[in-house]
Amino acid sequence: MSETLPSAPAEDAGRASAPPLPRQVRIGYGLGSLGTGTFGTVPGLILLYYLTNVLAVPAAVAGAAVFLPKAWDVLINPLVGAAADRSRLQGGSRRPFLLAGALTLPPLFALVFAAPPLRGAAAAGYVAVLFLLAATAYAVFQVPYVTMPAEMTEDPDERARVLGWRVGFLGVAILLSGALAPAVAHENGDTPASYRLMGAVVAVLLLAGMLGAWRFTRHAPAVARSEPEPSLRAQLAAARDNRPFLFLVGMWTLQALAVGIMLAGVQYYATYTLGAAGAVTPLFVCMIGPLVLVMPLWNRLARARGVKYAQWCASLLFVVAAALLALTPYAGPGLGYPAVAAVGIAYAGLQLLPLTMLADTLAADAVRTGRRRAATFTGLWTAAETLAFALGAGAFALVLAVSGFRSSDAAHHADQPDSALTGINAGMSVLPAVLAAASLWLLHRYREDPAGPVPQTPARTDPPEDTDDHAQ
Repeated sequence: MSETLPSAPAEDAGRASAPPLPRQVRIGYGLGSLGTGTFGTVPGLILLYYLTNVLAVPAAVAGAAVFLPKAWDVLINPLVGAAADRSRLQGGSRRPFLLAGALTLPPLFALVFAAPPLRGAAAAGYVAVLFLLAATAYAVFQVPYVTMPAEMTEDPDERARVLGWRVGFLGVAILLSGALAPAVAHENGDTPASYRLMGAVVAVLLLAGMLGAWRFTRHAPAVARSEPEPSLRAQLAAARDNRPFLFLVGMWTLQALAVGIMLAGVQYYATYTLGAAGAVTPLFVCMIGPLVLVMPLWNRLARARGVKYAQWCASLLFVVAAALLALTPYAGPGLGYPAVAAVGIAYAGLQLLPLTMLADTLAADAVRTGRRRAATFTGLWTAAETLAFALGAGAFALVLAVSGFRSSDAAHHADQPDSALTGINAGMSVLPAVLAAASLWLLHRYREDPAGPVPQTPARTDPPEDTDDHAQ
């Protein structure tokens, strides 16, 4: 049976009297982003390069080994969301899934970079299988995790504070893992042993963040409960009927694809355009360093001028900064590093603002339809995001293959033809800029509807204590 929501005035009154979430819950929820940010960053940043330059996997095969396991998430994410919706496990419908993901993802991640002495297609097969298992474990954690803010509070300001902690920890995770993983992997000259050590170090970071989120959200309230859709077809139908969500998820998918291509390309850009594999660490610091510093500024702009306006500013800045990277072979690192820093400033907004728009869109859908479907939409959102990042690595691998890139192992580094160097530079700059520019049309079509139309159903006349029991 569909859950009937109170009329808008009653809901507003309930929000006004709702107590703020405990600080421990806010911080604990944010800790989960140490896991999601790390797993979302490190494979996209280093896995393709590990395959082509350490395990001698041809670029096209390496792209398939990275793409196919992540594409699996397009199917598994909505199923995990539906399973969490139906769950009646002790500890709530979400937290047991957080624990399951926290206990399985870290060891699987370490094994991805602990390949036996294999080369070529055999090495690609090993990595693909382990990466598929790791992606499944990640889905078990991520889908319920993304759903939780919409169910912990119905106050949009409180949701914004919770998401602020999440994005703050996300910035720390991306900066820490993105700088640490390449530094450890390159410490002894891109050897298999250094990548094994890197995998173990990153696995510890994953475990700390994911277990922390499970532990410190144990007192999180559950003021709303999502309703499961009966099938994947029903979930897709629900998304099709929500036009703001369609335009929003389409916009973010293109932007995530652009970011995924840049993540996959930055190691090649450092090695072959800037001429030093170790340059990936300062490049990544330039890109992610501004994340935490400018996040409050994007939040302030969103409050002052609206979230959609702020998203326009962030998207346009990303397009311009990515396009400027194409001039690096002519202007040198003096342009490359500032352009990457500008990408980082834009990326801070692209991390925060779509999530804020998503939370508002889910709240509006609940008011409009009278149903709680947060997990359904967030499952589809994370599936689209995951597919975009997977396609990013696959698209850059395709650029490498088409441009004639020569794979190698740790002991024998191949010289690259001019066509490959041109492809690396264009793949890092022009292609992401074009995709981000295309996303602006979808952002234009997105219509903000923070309140949404009130369902045409009789207003509830239940006494306050019944409403409280129903919320619980």
